[in-house]
Amino acid sequence: MSAIRQVSGDERLRTAFTLYPYAFDETPSPAAVEDLRGLLPYHEGNHTLIAEEDARTLATAAAFPAWQNLRGVVSPMAGIAWVATHPSARRQGHSRRLMRRLHSDMVDKGHRLATLFPFHPSFYDKLGYICLPQNPTATFTPEGLAPLLDVRLPGEVRWQNIKDGFDTYRAFQRSLLPRWHGFTYTPDYRAARVLDAANRWLVTATVGDTVVGTMTYRIDGYGGALIVDELLCADAIGRALLLRFLALHAHQVTRITVTVAPDDFPETWVSGLAVRTDTETAFPTAPPLMARLLSMEALHGAHCGPGRVAIEVVDDQLLAGRYLLDGSGGTLKVSASGTGERATLTAAGLSGLAYGVLDPLDVVARGLGEITDAAAAELRSLLPRRVPRSFGKG
Repeated sequence: MSAIRQVSGDERLRTAFTLYPYAFDETPSPAAVEDLRGLLPYHEGNHTLIAEEDARTLATAAAFPAWQNLRGVVSPMAGIAWVATHPSARRQGHSRRLMRRLHSDMVDKGHRLATLFPFHPSFYDKLGYICLPQNPTATFTPEGLAPLLDVRLPGEVRWQNIKDGFDTYRAFQRSLLPRWHGFTYTPDYRAARVLDAANRWLVTATVGDTVVGTMTYRIDGYGGALIVDELLCADAIGRALLLRFLALHAHQVTRITVTVAPDDFPETWVSGLAVRTDTETAFPTAPPLMARLLSMEALHGAHCGPGRVAIEVVDDQLLAGRYLLDGSGGTLKVSASGTGERATLTAAGLSGLAYGVLDPLDVVARGLGEITDAAAAELRSLLPRRVPRSFGKG
């Protein structure tokens, strides 16, 4: 059986990085492994594992430290990435063993949640992950936003290269973390990719001294498309200020494409806006984000309704056990099992309820748990449906 160990620094170049070009790039790749050295700064704080045999790297998986809001509680989160296996070593269990070790290591480091973009959910379903909603893209013409040009709005916008406004951009993202369920804040060494590339414009909307919205974008050519990465707004004023800036690009570009949150409705932004909203899921090219709980502590203190239910989590080495979920004080308390309506859940079923993407009946219908009607009512109050606002690939 292959041995698993952690690698760091330049050692990644001759171990984990030897698998990346084949797994994620055009292949055969004209670039040598040493040409990947430029990626090292973006892996600086990653926890990188490899499975090896006779000094040959067979598989790798890594996690970066981040923060995520789960129902109002901000917890340390592990962003899983760079999972790859040599083609001759596939379907032999290396990646599954690496993932289990990676989960364990990240829990030891204090991480309570994990997210990833899967090559296919079928592999990660069995590891306790659940799919989150895709962020749709909205496409419209700049002329469709023209009514906003005549609206008097408080505040102003500032336009600059991302390199010049990076600190403001990051500070606004940090301010959204405690406000938005599902929002993730990644470490600076990963976010620096957009800074180092310097291939985005940044627009910042402010009211007084307060930033109320940001967006990064690029234009693919005259008469082409203006492509906004993510529309991040603290409120409707921030959104209107950013959209009014986009309206100024009439007769320069023919269409604007904006990535929005799943619970945003672009057709309501401006009366009469002709807009196409698209959500695509495809594997491995356009996968949805998947997420799971690594620790029950992630639920402690979460905003909730009244209720009390005793759950048993099965099928998972990290979460297996019996717990009591009590919402009598308005925030969730998790303790050793006590009296209450009872439910049996898989790790994926519990994660789906925690992130708000599954109703208790969905859990039962998908074979992710056994829940009585009485327990379902309690869970529905404790962990009501919510839409996670997860942005970016971190």
